[in-house]
Amino acid sequence: MKKTLILLLYICLIGTAQAQFGIRAGLSSANFSDTNFNAKLGFHAGGYYHFDAGFLSIEPGLQYAQKGYEGNEAATGAVISEQLSYLDVPVLFRLNFLPFLNVFAGPQASVLLSRNYELAGNVSSSTDVVRGYDLGGVVGIGVGFPLGLNAQLSYDLGLTSLNYFDTDVKNRVLKISLGYDF
Repeated sequence: MKKTLILLLYICLIGTAQAQFGIRAGLSSANFSDTNFNAKLGFHAGGYYHFDAGFLSIEPGLQYAQKGYEGNEAATGAVISEQLSYLDVPVLFRLNFLPFLNVFAGPQASVLLSRNYELAGNVSSSTDVVRGYDLGGVVGIGVGFPLGLNAQLSYDLGLTSLNYFDTDVKNRVLKISLGYDF
């Protein structure tokens, strides 16, 4: 009986599901957890595939994202700028409360693509001082507009220590995005 109900539910969801490809881009404000650094402004851009089944929808995506921080060195006061470029792979579960309003959450895996560290004019691009991946989660709220436009505000919480210069820090990123469904 239980298997029959699950199969029936699955068939109903597949029958009502609508899939849509979209693109999204926006600004991000990134920092490391448990530090006194300043947030670093960056951008993110990518695509997603939206499976809509009424109240619940699933949205896997792929996007380029800039993360990092800015600050001053304690000893000299020199400006530090750390930019980490990641390939983010979120899988978001959206609860559609109204036709135009949703909240979402889900896991995210990220792979470090590049690093640009600048201190008093000296630049380093070595990725040896930071872990090459990040596992985390995403939470947020989204709004749908006519003609396929959408906007969202999200917060990325890194759950894996980046082991940044042997220090336990995690990525924290606030993102505001605009998207378009094709």
